[in-house]
Amino acid sequence: MDMTRRAVLTASALTAAAAVFPTPNIARAALPLSQPALPFKEDALAPAISAKTVSLHYGKHHKAYFDKLNQLAAGTRYADMDLAGIVEASADSEADAKIFNNAAQAWNHVAYWEQFTPGGPNRPEGDLAAMIDDTFDGYDGFTDRAIAVSDEVFGTGWVWLTRDDRNELALVGYEDGNNPIAVGRPAYLGIDIWEHAYYLDYENRKPEHIRAVLDRLVNWRVVADRVGQ
Repeated sequence: MDMTRRAVLTASALTAAAAVFPTPNIARAALPLSQPALPFKEDALAPAISAKTVSLHYGKHHKAYFDKLNQLAAGTRYADMDLAGIVEASADSEADAKIFNNAAQAWNHVAYWEQFTPGGPNRPEGDLAAMIDDTFDGYDGFTDRAIAVSDEVFGTGWVWLTRDDRNELALVGYEDGNNPIAVGRPAYLGIDIWEHAYYLDYENRKPEHIRAVLDRLVNWRVVADRVGQ
């Protein structure tokens, strides 16, 4: 087990925050698990994220995680679990690292696409807005912090809005497919910083991608619903 993974697992003992599984849920609680449909058309996120990027990201990368997970988990103790259950149960198993990686990435992307569902506010409102303001010194501070945290992630990974050891809002970077629910923390908003999420549109301009996602795409009603669960 590498040091990053060990640090993530150790953190699970420090928090009792409940895991949040985003809607829409994957109804089937057993293999084969099906990739949920996108909650929007492939061109709905343009120009912040192009239709070509969405097509490749959802249709190739995300689909591949489900396909590989169904192959790897068949006939194992995970075969009758739902997706979140597989992530949580495999997180501390070195022998099942491939299952964890594919389950976590499948789960991450369900949360990712769902947070862009059209029709909600593009800025936090009400109690959540106050929490963001207090924690990050305003929305601009929140965006700046997300970019700073992304630079702390070595290589590929994610930046998640979650809770820290004191149960306070925090932006945390996770390498590869690791995520908050693997360590018993909630996952409110995820920013994908794997290159396949942005390189066609932004090349190496990762901060520009993050700003576009946060400024134009996030449906903060979805995030607020997750925080309220």
